[in-house]
Amino acid sequence: MSLQRIIVTNPKGGCGKSTITTNIASHYALQGKNVRLFDHDNQGSSLAWIRRRDDNVGEITGVDASKNSDHRLTRSWQLRVPPETDVALIDSPAGTDITELAALFQQNDSVLIPVLPSPIDIHATAHFIKELLTTGGARKRMIRIAIIANRVRKNTHMYHSLERFLFSLNIPFISSLRDTQLYAKAIEQGVGVQEIAGWRSKVDRQQWAPIFRWLETPVVTESAPITPLFRHHEQ
Repeated sequence: MSLQRIIVTNPKGGCGKSTITTNIASHYALQGKNVRLFDHDNQGSSLAWIRRRDDNVGEITGVDASKNSDHRLTRSWQLRVPPETDVALIDSPAGTDITELAALFQQNDSVLIPVLPSPIDIHATAHFIKELLTTGGARKRMIRIAIIANRVRKNTHMYHSLERFLFSLNIPFISSLRDTQLYAKAIEQGVGVQEIAGWRSKVDRQQWAPIFRWLETPVVTESAPITPLFRHHEQ
């Protein structure tokens, strides 16, 4: 089975990267896949979430990738992925330099960009996407990019402004996640919203469905399979 690599990134802090990353991790863990999550956040939010997970739910391996004195994201010991890994998730740090972030990319990676409905976040995300497609060389490397509107209240002027902005981009805008305390409760319990049964999480599970459809859409390649950047071979 080939390794699926998913990078969740946005240079603007507080946009919900860890929330997105942990919910994707729980989804694949529920499917019985071997999931490895690389947390580049100095606060270690994703790693703390993993430690709170119950032993009876799908196991997720956490990797502390934040302890790096020179702040480079490419140290091999941090990014090594064992051959048995099915899904590698990278929760990138805020304020990442675009050239440093681009060093993470490999052909056919999936990159998710969460954005909040605020003028500051919209401006920062627009600038980041421009850099990603030019300086970052995302198009050249065939990186798949999609955007998620996070913590939204749809019946507001600010959300409509965000929606117009996202639809103006030539990038898939795949879902809007509502602003709800359910995500905070899920973080506290070490679960994803997919693991919360009942009517209270039904809307949220529905909002995640198009995200997983996009992630699981087969990527057509024109050449032979490429060895993933972070996978290492057994000695």
